[in-house]
Amino acid sequence: MRYGLIVFDWDGTLIDSAGAIAECIQEAARDMGLAVPAHERARHVIGLGLQASLRLAVPDLPEARTMEFVACYRRHFLAKEEAMQLFPGVIGMLDALRGRGHALAVATGKSRRGLDRALESSGLRAYFTATRCADETTPKPDPAMLRELLEELGAAPGESLMIGDTSHDLQMASAAGVDALAVCYGAHSESSLRALRPRACLASVAQLEQWLTRHA
Repeated sequence: MRYGLIVFDWDGTLIDSAGAIAECIQEAARDMGLAVPAHERARHVIGLGLQASLRLAVPDLPEARTMEFVACYRRHFLAKEEAMQLFPGVIGMLDALRGRGHALAVATGKSRRGLDRALESSGLRAYFTATRCADETTPKPDPAMLRELLEELGAAPGESLMIGDTSHDLQMASAAGVDALAVCYGAHSESSLRALRPRACLASVAQLEQWLTRHA
């Protein structure tokens, strides 16, 4: 086994939520009378800590109205959350990885409350030995959450793998000295992901599972 520990991003990697998150950012900006960001700009900030991502997506957001914007965004997100589904094949892939003895973890830009809610509703909580969220440490692309997971689980960087759909995931992995895989069915474009030289860039969960079966 090359990778004893496999760490997954959540939004856009395991669950099909990137489009809805971008729409929520746009709708919140519209509600507050701010310039509505283009869909690609809104998608680009997915995976960062919530407040930082909203400020980057909507640069004319006054600092004094940040928490108002966060609350507005969350209202829209909660209204859409129930419709968000795991990508096809995720449960089978996780079953196979766990069956082969890999430890599994999550490193996400979500809040702890948001991830806990998502783990319960998706039924995936039991698959993951450890999880780390953006409001518990320095968010992506800083390597802090990945390093904390390695320390918690006693895993070496060279024996660990990060899987994500954004450049933030790949930059975090690189800074932590961890190999990375990119999935190009999430928030960021394939070209932007390939520019960061992941071990591979996969177009579906089926392709991801095949790669992991052969190489992990």
